Amino acid sequence: MHIPKKLYLSEFIGTALLILFGLSFVILNFGTGSPVIRWIPDAGLRRLITGFLFGSTGGLIAVSAVGKHSGAHINPVVSLAFWMRGKMSFGHAAGYVLAQLLGGVAGALPLLLWGKIGSSVHYGATLPGSGYSVWQAILGEAGTTFCLVVGLFFFISHQRLRDFTPVLFPFLYAVMVFLEAPVSGTSTNPARSLGPAVMAWDWRDWWVYWVGPILGTLTALGAQRLHLLGKLEFEVAKLYHFEHDPYKIFTPESVDPEQNFPPKDHRGIYPENTKKNNEPLIGTATHRFSPPEPHRVNGHNRTPGRKKKRLSATRTASPVAG
Repeated sequence: MHIPKKLYLSEFIGTALLILFGLSFVILNFGTGSPVIRWIPDAGLRRLITGFLFGSTGGLIAVSAVGKHSGAHINPVVSLAFWMRGKMSFGHAAGYVLAQLLGGVAGALPLLLWGKIGSSVHYGATLPGSGYSVWQAILGEAGTTFCLVVGLFFFISHQRLRDFTPVLFPFLYAVMVFLEAPVSGTSTNPARSLGPAVMAWDWRDWWVYWVGPILGTLTALGAQRLHLLGKLEFEVAKLYHFEHDPYKIFTPESVDPEQNFPPKDHRGIYPENTKKNNEPLIGTATHRFSPPEPHRVNGHNRTPGRKKKRLSATRTASPVAG
């Protein structure tokens, strides 16, 4: 398997930027000694702003040159979801997850520069909230990750919405962080939780932020498979820049090279009724202009739609005289 290093590097950089800037907003809005706490004393409003800024960071990465190359998954469960939907090969999805985890740690390293303000909130680490059990935190993470995966797939499945996919994240995270952050911290991303955990060296309940997001992802995929959310079909495992695929890892051919695929249409989408084993596609030129199969009539091959002209041997002139 060819390893597209630039793609994995882009995913590494994208995840690092998400952690660096996204968690800097967390530290700035909630760290002890931060002036923002005096300016905005209402914790709920600060959560709303933090979620919007965190989601905006992810959206900007998706439309950037970094996102153009890698697709800006910047979250292991997003790559997991794309792989389980058959839009990425296992090898490429595994490479993405590794790049994301390493990027999460690398992006958290500069957070140490926040000093005491950063350490007061464990550099943005996610922990179950006071008064909530780990099981409640798992359900919170599962619920928010479910919303993330369903929202993402809903947007990229609709031609009129998919170009606005990056705009979804600021508003989605604003609502989720406002409502759910007191329960678990609203991670929805194992790489986002790993980075600050390493910097603060605080591993309390770290497994919650793997189990919860994976559970939410599997639930979302199950609901889609049962068509409980409508038919959500898409072709490309990207959040934006859907036509940019120089390494051919986001196309169906990279996932199933034995399948014969027709050319994409003007929207960059494959026909839905693609078949395997060299079978022609309904609606393609091969199928449309194939000659009809002959069938036998009285022991002779006859082709449907063609009639043989039969003239009487005794008739020599028209029965109607001029």
